[in-house]
Amino acid sequence: MAQRRRLARIGAVALLGIASMADAQTRADCEREYTPQRGQEGKDVVWAPTEDSMLVRMLAMANITPADKVYDLGSGDGKIPIAAAKHFGATAVGVEYDADLVKHARCLAAAERVEDRVTFIQGDIFEAKFSDATVVTLYLLPALNLRLRPALLKMKPGTRIVSYSFTMGDWEPDDHIDSFGDGSAYLWIVPAYAGGSWTLRAASGEDTFDVELEQIFQKLRGFAGDAKVAGSLRGDELNFAFMQGAEQVHVAGRVTADRIAATVTRGETSTQYVGTRN
Repeated sequence: MAQRRRLARIGAVALLGIASMADAQTRADCEREYTPQRGQEGKDVVWAPTEDSMLVRMLAMANITPADKVYDLGSGDGKIPIAAAKHFGATAVGVEYDADLVKHARCLAAAERVEDRVTFIQGDIFEAKFSDATVVTLYLLPALNLRLRPALLKMKPGTRIVSYSFTMGDWEPDDHIDSFGDGSAYLWIVPAYAGGSWTLRAASGEDTFDVELEQIFQKLRGFAGDAKVAGSLRGDELNFAFMQGAEQVHVAGRVTADRIAATVTRGETSTQYVGTRN
């Protein structure tokens, strides 16, 4: 009797598994239920899909890994979050205002078997919380990119921002790709804040020098004494240089809050320095 009950339970589990496979939707099923139309009206933009030929390339440009959390603002049919999970193993969140598109994206995520790593939220991108993102993707109009720009610049240094087709005004991209006929994609890396007056002191000595830095997005300029400084930031990675007499001084390091840990190179000699904001 016990044996018959055990076999009955196994049979029931097997039947449930078969039913589950039968109930699983395919992409074609999702498209039959609802097919978004290119150019259909949305809250702030009309809907248009990211071109397939650019999809993986733009995500690869952001160096996405399984450790990343990707937010797609204005996620539409969910193509970008699904690709981030499927091809790169990332966790992804799509934020989309249109309820039908959200439902459709969830169906597609299930069809691609990535629903455990992809979430779609129905909501306004200007009210959404995405401060835990390591990557933010966008396919919005330039005016909307500019509205989002202040929030993006406040994100953790090193956060990668990828926009399909449109730029961020005078915030120059750190990288971009072009594909004839399929549009362009642009990458920005949120810079740390390094502006202000700094004193850099040799870690094993008394040598010091002062630097006044002005920061415009990821670009640096300023003065070290009377010498002009030019440099840049890539996340929290800082690089700048200036002339000291006939010799170039190169500073490379990381900035965190009010501290710079850097290697200062003069000619063939490199020395560790610590900078403090004055």
